[in-house]
Amino acid sequence: MVAMRDQRLDDVLPAAQAGQPWALRVLYDELAPRVHGYLRSRGAAEAEDLTSEVFLAVFPRLGTVTGGAAGLRTLVFSVAHARLVDELRRRSRREPTVEFDAHRHDGVAPSSEDEALASIATDEVRALLARLPDDQRDVLLLRVVADLSLEQVAQAIGRTTGAVKQLQRRGLLTLRLQISEGRVPL
Repeated sequence: MVAMRDQRLDDVLPAAQAGQPWALRVLYDELAPRVHGYLRSRGAAEAEDLTSEVFLAVFPRLGTVTGGAAGLRTLVFSVAHARLVDELRRRSRREPTVEFDAHRHDGVAPSSEDEALASIATDEVRALLARLPDDQRDVLLLRVVADLSLEQVAQAIGRTTGAVKQLQRRGLLTLRLQISEGRVPL
């Protein structure tokens, strides 16, 4: 599956580097869901906005991409990680504000039961991941959600490949222990 995606990205990358709109759309359609998943799972308040920011930063830099699809994914998730860190820092310094939007509030809301059922799986995974140190959680999310190689994760977070291997191993062992001891209901 990864090889097929990589081949498609490899085929489209030259046209995207030349600025072809259709090729940029293919890159976005292929990578944006994974970027969004990574950002959302790490707690980005506005994952959709950050995803757009990532691609606005990446598209002008496509000419610098080397290494084909793997190099492209490394660049995309390096930018995504940096944008996420920036957002988390910005949020930690400010009080959260919410503006009232009358167009979005028509007095009709989904039932609490429907909302609860829809969020159970996400909440369980977040609870499990929340028990990991940030660096282990980042590595696991970049490996699983973003589908990056060890080397790409190392480059994205600024660590060595050996450090990434250790963080992944420790994170998986911790998750396995928590699940086997029943600390997190699944």
